[in-house]
Amino acid sequence: MNANPWVQLALFLALLFPLAWALARWLDGVFSGRLAARVRFVGAIERGVLRLAGSRPDEDMPWWRYALAILVFNLVGLAALYAILRLQAVLPFNPQGFGAVAPDLALNTAVSFVTNTNWQSYGGESTMSHGTQMLGLTVQNFLSAATGIAVALAVIRGFVRKTSSGVGHAWLDLTRATLWVLLPLSAVFALFLVSQGVPQTLAAGHEVTLIDPVSYTVQEASRQVTHTAATQTIAIGPVASQEAIKMLGTNGGGFFNANSAHPFENPTALSNLLEMVSILLIPLALVFLFGRWAGDARQGAALAGVMTVLFVALYAVGVIAQHQPNPQLAALGLSGPSLEGLETRFGVVGSMLFAAVTTAASCGAVNAMHDSLMPLAGSVPMFLMQLGEVVYGGVGSGLYGMLLFAVIAVFIAGLMVGRTPEYLGKKIGAYEMKMVSLAVIVVPALVLAGTALALRVEPGLAGLTNPGAHGLSQALYALTSAGNNNGSAFAGLSANAPFWNVLLAAAMWFGRFLVIVPALALAGSLAAKPRVPPSAGTLATNNGLFVVLLVAAVLLVGALNYVPALALGPVAEHLTLMSGR
Repeated sequence: MNANPWVQLALFLALLFPLAWALARWLDGVFSGRLAARVRFVGAIERGVLRLAGSRPDEDMPWWRYALAILVFNLVGLAALYAILRLQAVLPFNPQGFGAVAPDLALNTAVSFVTNTNWQSYGGESTMSHGTQMLGLTVQNFLSAATGIAVALAVIRGFVRKTSSGVGHAWLDLTRATLWVLLPLSAVFALFLVSQGVPQTLAAGHEVTLIDPVSYTVQEASRQVTHTAATQTIAIGPVASQEAIKMLGTNGGGFFNANSAHPFENPTALSNLLEMVSILLIPLALVFLFGRWAGDARQGAALAGVMTVLFVALYAVGVIAQHQPNPQLAALGLSGPSLEGLETRFGVVGSMLFAAVTTAASCGAVNAMHDSLMPLAGSVPMFLMQLGEVVYGGVGSGLYGMLLFAVIAVFIAGLMVGRTPEYLGKKIGAYEMKMVSLAVIVVPALVLAGTALALRVEPGLAGLTNPGAHGLSQALYALTSAGNNNGSAFAGLSANAPFWNVLLAAAMWFGRFLVIVPALALAGSLAAKPRVPPSAGTLATNNGLFVVLLVAAVLLVGALNYVPALALGPVAEHLTLMSGR
């Protein structure tokens, strides 16, 4: 692939936008009910699922019932996945003979996959059986992504409906998102990955003979004994099926410990490009769907414009920072950018574009060691998460997160001109601003309080593998990733310990649902309000001025909370490194 950062970016965006626009039309047909009305078996399946759930197809839930259904659905998923992890040793499809997952790690992993975070404090190929990977982790990849889509749909309805007491049907939205969106897309993408060389098998592994046998010495009783390893077992398994939904659902949980840097997860330059496209495909399609349902495609285009401006700007910072030579390596006579921790198959550009994509979305898949990036380059994925995962964002969560900032933007604009703010004809009052404020402030509070706690107590400090500013960055990145439901890591943090597993699990759970519930409350309040016609004083929300206002709102409200922590972490590390110390 071309090593020019702007050529790669242009190719990526040129593929992403047309595909997302086309997918938005399919989403419109699915969630408006036209697909079920036109295709008989689709409607029959949906009615059968709803009958099992004890619900009517025409039910229109108020926001609190919608939120309750989402919470119950995810709590049941949490309990089921925790049970699978704890009972792994006695469950089928365990050719490796792995034992039960430890209680704290099982809790962390269950919360991680249910909340669409997919933080991994373990090595997949050395901890999880094929049954756990397929029936536990992959299933939750589908269901957590469906949850995000369902919540986004409910929030859209709150903004675009004229007057309604409900925001939709949770069980129907979840069913349609899983059966008619995530499953078919994942099946097609999994076949593509297999064509590129990604394994899809139930075999435990493949034993190969080493070209160069390795000798090693171990202490046995009172003497040292030398052994020679002549073979190696290459871990394989049902990788393609998990890899497809991992990307399309912005999950990020890798089958292998090395994640998308592993050649069995991401074997070629083409797979690398299409994996990045797949991460942002559904989040961007939902933005275009918002424009369609609002009756004005420019409304969706304005939100997509804000996301793209922020994405391109931060990607540029990352690429420039990573191309900067490391002074410590330059002192040894090595020139050029640092490639430590990067896959030479992808280079600086392919690695930094992937890092920007995966943290712009709430994906967490990585094809490079973020811990090895230059300090300012490492701050880019951290900062993208700290913006609230709204630069495209996760499946569903990116859209409803950006709509929260849109409400803030029109509120600020309304204060400037002395008018009651409105968005899409809905008046924004005190209740709406309280819900928005709660949703926006809860994640920074979790991240900063959690980081402070981790740096204050011995179990937290024990997980840090670096002193000084970089150690702070490790802790800050981990809590940022967990609280924003991203799942990527600096990977230098030793997080598989009871303290970190429980702390990050709490950040993931509350960071997910303490945003979802206020967002649904906002949707319910707006849905009940009549739409007022635009007037001469109405702020247009589909033009360049609104894009500028919304970019400013995201940067000011979403990022200022973290400036002191960033100054003490990656910025201080950059200044120290550049000074030669």
